[in-house]
Amino acid sequence: MINTSQIARIALIALLIAGCFYVLRPFLAATLFAAIVCVSTWPFYEQIRIRLGNRDTLAAMIMTLLMLIALIGPMAYLAENLADGATMLLEQIKLALENPKPHAPSWLANLPLMGGQIDDFWQRRVASHEDLMKLLSQYYEPMRKFSLQAVQLVGGGLLQLLVAVFVAFFFYRDGTSLGKTLVTIARRLGGALGQQMLELSSSTVKAVMIGIVGTAAVQAAVALVGFLIAGAPAPVLLAAATFFLSMIPVGPPLVWGSAALWLLGHGETGWAIFLGLYGFFAISSVDNIVKPMLISQTARLPLLLIVLGVFGGAVAFGFIGIFLGPALLAVGLALTRHWIELHSEEAGAVP
Repeated sequence: MINTSQIARIALIALLIAGCFYVLRPFLAATLFAAIVCVSTWPFYEQIRIRLGNRDTLAAMIMTLLMLIALIGPMAYLAENLADGATMLLEQIKLALENPKPHAPSWLANLPLMGGQIDDFWQRRVASHEDLMKLLSQYYEPMRKFSLQAVQLVGGGLLQLLVAVFVAFFFYRDGTSLGKTLVTIARRLGGALGQQMLELSSSTVKAVMIGIVGTAAVQAAVALVGFLIAGAPAPVLLAAATFFLSMIPVGPPLVWGSAALWLLGHGETGWAIFLGLYGFFAISSVDNIVKPMLISQTARLPLLLIVLGVFGGAVAFGFIGIFLGPALLAVGLALTRHWIELHSEEAGAVP
């Protein structure tokens, strides 16, 4: 029977755990992301540490510097250009609302099947300027809010990445002792099964992150080549957007499709067609060719969980949740499958 002193100790431990979680809650996403990155890149860190004579601090500093170059640089570029682009876009929309053109843009009027109808509708609305202003103003405010939210999301993601890089330094430096502590905890809580689950989680995180980041990098590189050849505006920014949206099935087509429409609107019909074909056959096909080569079959996530992981992760953790969500769901799915297999084997072994 539990006495009063035991209840008091349990209550104090519960309060301590709750207090620690409350203090660390603002940094939870960045800490999880740093842990995932460190686990995924640990073999590379080990090679650097061995070549430096097992100097943990120096090796951790080099890995942190590489993370700054690989993560913070592109993210800062994306945040700066996205803010400028959103401001410019909103100004152009506002000018268009105040001084509407008598005809629809040529790229819009020349659309097959519906272009003529759109142009007729545009001319009828321009005839009544007040009606046109009311119609288009309904969409201006939602677009303005969406643009501001996108800028805030990317800006918040930049701050989260800075925290993650800072935390990653200590994970790299003290990773060996932290790993031994985790193994000890896993053994105490679950015995051999606990250690097995920990190893499965580590291998799953490595496979998923290599598949996600590797595919995104290749897709962005292929997209950058197409944007440069076609003369699309801000090709580096578009390639960065392709990188971050590559996990969403419709993400890359939104980027190269918008760039193709921009070229079409500026009279570059040939380059617009080229970019559309290049995007469909080259950029979008990377996901079907490269990802299976980088990610193991056991760690592959169903499409539904990828989409839920991306959007759910972004809602729960902010920008870095785009990468964090699918990785966490992959670990959960792998552990669930392993648990089901173990119980199936046990049930089959029972006479």
